[in-house]
Amino acid sequence: MVLVTGATGILGRVVALELLKRGKKVRAAKRSGSNLQEVRDSYRFYTEDPDAVFNAIEWVEVDFDDLTSLQNALENVDEVYHCAAKVGFNPKDEKEMYHTNTKGTTNILYACEQSSVKKFLYISTVAVLDNFNEQGELDEDSDFNSKEEHSAYAISKHMAEMEVWRASAEGLNAAIINPGMIIGSGGWSQSSGQIFSVFENNRFTFPGGSAYVDVRDVAEIAAELMDKNIFGERFIAVSGMKTYEEIGKAIRKKLGLKEPVVLKKSQLGIGRVFNVLLGWLIPPLRMVTKSNIAAVTSFNTISGRKIEDRLNFRFIPVNESLEFHLNNYINDKKS
Repeated sequence: MVLVTGATGILGRVVALELLKRGKKVRAAKRSGSNLQEVRDSYRFYTEDPDAVFNAIEWVEVDFDDLTSLQNALENVDEVYHCAAKVGFNPKDEKEMYHTNTKGTTNILYACEQSSVKKFLYISTVAVLDNFNEQGELDEDSDFNSKEEHSAYAISKHMAEMEVWRASAEGLNAAIINPGMIIGSGGWSQSSGQIFSVFENNRFTFPGGSAYVDVRDVAEIAAELMDKNIFGERFIAVSGMKTYEEIGKAIRKKLGLKEPVVLKKSQLGIGRVFNVLLGWLIPPLRMVTKSNIAAVTSFNTISGRKIEDRLNFRFIPVNESLEFHLNNYINDKKS
């Protein structure tokens, strides 16, 4: 039996599907208010028999603040795929991010110590990576640098990683995947699932860029690492790099919209001044923080070669991934 946390999220649901394909018994953690019907519906994007997939999963309600709840969810579980996370860049979400990402990970690792769990896979983010290699790239040796400017999200995920490595040092077979921005279908209003609606509803974008990866690739990598018993290491999962302008152009062209307008870094700096002066009065201005500006104006090269070499893995190209999931988004809006 395996447990997938965050199974109603854009990634967790596909991890559950991948594990079912490999013949594993899957237990999936959900919150009390989770929309399971939306998850059931989204499986039609990935399989010809979505109802069969959904019904094969054992859904359990889990409270990450309740040790008994976690222990019950872990009963007879051998492997944990910890995908649950709070993603956000709004200062008002900082407390929830630390609670969900850091405290939640700490709690489930503690529960694992008193359970039958033998393997633990944690989904982190490339946002925790600092320090470039000799080729000017970020790779698996790019340790977090506390002196750099980071979002609360990145800090909370780094702290969660520290808990995973602590558990690993104490004997738990654990590994970490650091994906780029995940492109997937369903959950259109959740975390990176908003990529299509954001570019549809907003013409403005930013001068930086990001690493991207298809949700199906991350799920396959997670299952492969666990099946091959590869532990004590981190693995970056990125298919390629794209500027926000490139992504915006591709999405808006497909949707029949005008090309995006790129905001200059100087314009964002002015926005930060207005945040200081008027952020208390105009909530959207509170998003224009120093760490957020740094995030949306940077464009770092991130290497995915380690996972390609270790697993002989070939990522789905970013353009192909965008085409597949954007078509799903468009068709879903029509239905």
